[in-house]
Amino acid sequence: MLAGLRFDKNLVRRLLREEVMEESVTYQDIIQKGVQKGIQQGIQQGLQQGLQQGLDRGKQQEAVLIVMRQLTLRLGLLEPGLQQQIEGLSITRLEELSEALLDFETATDLAVWLDH
Repeated sequence: MLAGLRFDKNLVRRLLREEVMEESVTYQDIIQKGVQKGIQQGIQQGLQQGLQQGLDRGKQQEAVLIVMRQLTLRLGLLEPGLQQQIEGLSITRLEELSEALLDFETATDLAVWLDH
């Protein structure tokens, strides 16, 4: 391992077999540190992604509840099929629906809006 600090890489490879270098304690320590660093980075990225997905899902669910409450007040109880369509909308579409529903007079208006 230390030969690599002083001599050309090709010379070191000719003199030392790869298997011998891989058995070196120093080599094993370097590999282990790299593996640990990779694991830590993977865990951190996974936690960040999971947290973001959880936050996004929570926002979407809250938006669904608000829009459903507004629609129920405006149009009465909705058919389960319409409710399911609303639950599948993105946050952006739910925001659009929260504005559009002010013009709805019947559940048919909602159904037409959802189909477009």
